[in-house]
Amino acid sequence: MKIQKHAKKVFTGVIFDVYQWEQEMYDGSTATFERLKRPDTIQIICTEGNKIIIAEEEQPGKPRGNTLIGGRQEQEEEPIICAKRELLEETGMVSDDIELFKTYEPYNKIDWKVHVFIAKNCKKIAEQNLDPGEKITVKKVSFDKFVDIVCTEDFWCKEIKIDILKMRLDGTLDEFKKKIFG
Repeated sequence: MKIQKHAKKVFTGVIFDVYQWEQEMYDGSTATFERLKRPDTIQIICTEGNKIIIAEEEQPGKPRGNTLIGGRQEQEEEPIICAKRELLEETGMVSDDIELFKTYEPYNKIDWKVHVFIAKNCKKIAEQNLDPGEKITVKKVSFDKFVDIVCTEDFWCKEIKIDILKMRLDGTLDEFKKKIFG
């Protein structure tokens, strides 16, 4: 959800900014509404051969878990450029075949998008170059193992988890697999 044009920024944080505005209610009264804004996030489903690359990651204050490769988009950075940067930083890999899979807007009270990319045929060209607050172990898993990991409690990317669970229920996982490896 976008921030209202007439909203005022009332707090500037390291990641989150807080905006407020007066909103007319259905009975004619007004109330103060509030929304957070944060940088968009990139997540990448990476493939190398017939394997999917995931991250076993730990960050300060957060228990170790499995996740997609990705991170926070920098100001004025295009999502595709961020995806390429995060792929290189977190895995040391590049891909000439990256495409946007889906964009999620997970919360209506936060102006925030999660862009999920598919990066096919990744190739290692460098060592990891992690942020000081990241510990990442790159793992290569089969598609079936990937689906199993995604469906666990310790998988961090909730938006893609919901879609994969739906695909598992409605029998469309094979189509998704073809999209990733096709």
